Amino acid sequence: MDDVLDAPLCLPPRPLRNPANLRLPQNTCDAHFHVFAREAPLASPRSYTPQMLTIETWLALAETFGIARGVLVQPSVYGLDNRVLLTALAGHSERLRGVVVIPPETTDVELRRLDTLGVRGVRFNLRNKSGIGFDAFAELAPRIRALGWHAQFQVGPEAIATVAELTARHDITGVIDHLAFIPLDTPGTALDDLARAVETGRVYAKISAPYRLRDTKNHQFYRQALSMLTVCDPTRLLWGTDWPHTELFETMPEDDDLIALSLDALPAETHAAIFADNAQNLYFQH
Repeated sequence: MDDVLDAPLCLPPRPLRNPANLRLPQNTCDAHFHVFAREAPLASPRSYTPQMLTIETWLALAETFGIARGVLVQPSVYGLDNRVLLTALAGHSERLRGVVVIPPETTDVELRRLDTLGVRGVRFNLRNKSGIGFDAFAELAPRIRALGWHAQFQVGPEAIATVAELTARHDITGVIDHLAFIPLDTPGTALDDLARAVETGRVYAKISAPYRLRDTKNHQFYRQALSMLTVCDPTRLLWGTDWPHTELFETMPEDDDLIALSLDALPAETHAAIFADNAQNLYFQH
């Protein structure tokens, strides 16, 4: 019971608005979002209790800003139960791909089934309860690599070098969520670690969720980080909404403000790659 009581209810996302009529580049892919369903049991322990936002609500967001495709990421609150994600994929197979959380003993038959449904990666989560960690990586990595999948990592800045080492050792593509939660006001060596990982050509970084990174009010350090990373390799950066912005309990950003920040912070010549082409190459090649 204490595990449930310690899982506070997230704020809901703000009502959709777009007074500036923002439109994202053609074929934009939201490479990181979550959906939920009231009928699905939540894991215990868990790190938060989500609002029950569905795929239909994300589709309204996509319509508002011109998002063509999306990548559903299994949230930690469902543990190893991927049914909500898979149901959403089944209803939008041309438009969506997925990243699941599975145990190491998952059979080859099940892996092939998931691939047919649109799954393209497995998430390893060192930050939230009820995920899987590095201990599952050695068993899963060669098997998912054979399917053309990647490994997605929800880790802190202290683990960036480990991700780079693991992906090199197992010859598999890696994706790091949310700039590895680097505190951008005092990053230490973490940004350099992330730049080195990106420059290997094996690791992608998601530039999503700037509100999770300590920064100035006008996101000065986020802008500087994106400038640095686009110089390193703009073909290894992925944009995502992180909708519906879970684990926020006091304030909730406006989605149009977040999209405007991304459009403004990224050099115009990188927009096609970061908003569309990189995700096409990683998630939609089969």
